[in-house]
Amino acid sequence: MHISEYQQWLKEYDTARDFHLASPAHTFIHFLEEMGEVARLVLYAEGYRDPAGLADWRARLAEELADAATFLFKLAYQYDIDLEAAMAANMAKAENRFDVESGRADTQRYLASQVQNLRKRKGTDAG
Repeated sequence: MHISEYQQWLKEYDTARDFHLASPAHTFIHFLEEMGEVARLVLYAEGYRDPAGLADWRARLAEELADAATFLFKLAYQYDIDLEAAMAANMAKAENRFDVESGRADTQRYLASQVQNLRKRKGTDAG
C-alpha cells in the first residue's frame, strides 16, 4: 500500500461517517493523546516502567503507533497535504543533510554524552 492510498482511504472513510467535520485542532489533540499512549509503552520497553503484566506490549505498541499515524494522516488531509510527497521530499532533505560518516560521528558523540550525563546524575563523575 502506498501512503497516498491510505490517505485517500482515510479521507473517504471519515467523510462517509462525518468524521471529517472534526476540526484540525481536535485531530491534533487526538494525535497527541495517541502519542502519549505510545510514550507509555516505550517506557515499558525501555525498562523505565515495570513490564509485569504487560506481556503483549509489542502488539499494543504497534496498535498505538497505527492510531497515532491515522491522526497524523487525517491532519495532513485536513490541510490538503499530500503526505507521500512530503515524505519523499523529507527523504531527499535527510540524504543531503546527513552523510553516513558524519551521522555515525554524531551518534557516537550523542551516546558518549548520554553515558557522561548518567555518571553525573549518579554522582560518579565530578565533570
